[in-house]
Amino acid sequence: MSGWPSLPPERLWAAVLVAGAYALFCLAIAAREVLRRRRARREAQALAAGTGAPILLAHASQTGFAEELALATARLLGEAGARVTLKRLAEVAAADLMTAERALFVVSTTGEGDAPDDARRFLRDVMAAQPNLGGLSHGVLALGDRSYDRFCAFGRTLDAWLARQGAAPLFDRVEVDDGDPAALRHWQAHVGLLAGVTDAPDWTRPRYGRWRLIERRLLNPGSPGDAAFHLRLEPLDGPVSWAAGDILEVGPRNAPAETAALLARLVLDPEAPVTAEDGATLAEVLSWRRLPHADAPSPTTPQALVDALPPLPHREYSIASLPADGGVELLVRAMRRADGQPGLGSGWLTLHAAPGGEIAARVRTNRSFHAPDDDRPLILIGNGTGLAGLRAHLKARAAAGRHRNWLVFGERTEAHDYFHGDEIEAWRAAGVLARLDLAFSRDQTRKLYVQHRLIQAADTLRAWVADGAAIYVCGSLVGMSGEVHAALVSALGAETVERLSDEGRYRRDVY
Repeated sequence: MSGWPSLPPERLWAAVLVAGAYALFCLAIAAREVLRRRRARREAQALAAGTGAPILLAHASQTGFAEELALATARLLGEAGARVTLKRLAEVAAADLMTAERALFVVSTTGEGDAPDDARRFLRDVMAAQPNLGGLSHGVLALGDRSYDRFCAFGRTLDAWLARQGAAPLFDRVEVDDGDPAALRHWQAHVGLLAGVTDAPDWTRPRYGRWRLIERRLLNPGSPGDAAFHLRLEPLDGPVSWAAGDILEVGPRNAPAETAALLARLVLDPEAPVTAEDGATLAEVLSWRRLPHADAPSPTTPQALVDALPPLPHREYSIASLPADGGVELLVRAMRRADGQPGLGSGWLTLHAAPGGEIAARVRTNRSFHAPDDDRPLILIGNGTGLAGLRAHLKARAAAGRHRNWLVFGERTEAHDYFHGDEIEAWRAAGVLARLDLAFSRDQTRKLYVQHRLIQAADTLRAWVADGAAIYVCGSLVGMSGEVHAALVSALGAETVERLSDEGRYRRDVY
C-alpha cells in the first residue's frame, strides 16, 4: 500500500501547476541572468576596443551596486576613447596589476567590514602574494554604510594594500555612505578629469541653493599664467554652515552669446514657453543645458530641443573661507578648453556671471579634508588656486589660537602670483605660521616647485612628523600631487607615508 496520501484530482492539478509555474519562474530568472551576462560581455568587449590610454577597472559587489557604478565609470572613460578592461575583482590577477599603468577599483563592504564574496579569491591569491606595483597609479571608490562600525572597511583595506605594494594614488579614496549622491558626483568628477571628459551630465543632479556673486577680483594682473580670481558668494536662502576643507558645488550656465547663437541658427524664439524644472522659457532652460555642436542635427521645436539636451554637469571648488567670514570665498583659475573657449565652470564664474547676479551652488561636506581635532602641527602644501583649501584651514587655526602651522606654497612669480600674499605675510608676522616656504617657479633660471622645497627641508619635515604633524595637500592632480607624494616618500619613507594615511594624518584635496 502506498504511503502517499491520496489527493483529489483538482488539488493534484493545482500542485502540478504551481510547481510548473515555479519552474518557469526559475528558468526566466536564469535566462535573464544569462542575457545580462552576455550584454555585459559585449559591452566590456566594446569598451576594450578603445584606442586611447589603457585602464583597468575592477569591481567587487555583494548586491550589484558596485558593478553598476563600475559600468557607469567604464562608459564615462569609454566616451573619451580610453581602452577599458572591465573585470570582476575575482578575475584580476597579480600580473594584471603589475602590467597596468592605471587602475580604478569600485568595491563594496558587506556585513561588519567584510569583503564581498566575489573578492575572496583576490584576497587569497593576489593580496597575499604582495606583488610589486611600483608602476601602477590607482583610484578607489569605496561603498559602505556609516551605521556599521567598520565603514568602508574593505575599500580602505584595498587602498592601503595598494599603497604598501608601491602603487601611487591618482586621487584620494572616495567613500560613499549609503549611495550618497554627492560622493558619487565627486568620484565622477575625478574620473572625468582623468578621462578628459568634463561635460558629461551628472549621474545625480545636485539640489542647488541660491547664492549672490558679491565680489570678483583679479589676483594676478601681469602674470605669465592664466588669470586667477578671488570670488565671494553669499547665500540668499538663509545661513549655511561648513568647515575648513569643504567643497562648493557650482551649477554653471552657458555663455549668453552661445545660447543666442544656437537659437538664431535654429530660428527659435528665446521666449517660447517650455516645460522643464530649470526654467519656463526656452532661452532660460538652454542656459542650463549642454548645447549641441554646430554641425550636430538638432530638434526644431522648443520642447523637443529641451527634452533632447542633458543638464550641464556641476563644478567643484575648494572653499577658502569660514562661515564667520559671512560668505563663501573661492580662488578660481580662468581655464580654456582645447578650442580656446573659456572652461564651463571657470568661464561662468570669472567671465559670464554678472556681479550681483545669482549663482546656483551647494556646500558639500568633505570629511576627508577636515582638520584634526587637536593642536597637532599642520603641514599645508599646495600650488596655484590650491591655496584656497589651505587658506580656510589657516583661518580656522588662527581663530583657534593654534600656531604650529607650516605652509609650503608654489606659483609662477612672486611679483604677480603670490595670491593673498599680504594675508600670508601677516600670519607669519603674527606667529600663526611657524614656517613658510615659497616656490615661485619662474623667478630663477632653474624652475623650483613645492616638492623641491620639501626635499630641501627633509630634516625639518621628519621632525614635524615625529612631533605628530598632519600633512594636507591641495592643488593640481596632474604634476604637483604626484611629485609631492614622491617627495614625501623620499623624505619620510613609504611605510611612514602609508602609516600617516592610515592614521588620517596625510590628506589630499587634488583636482
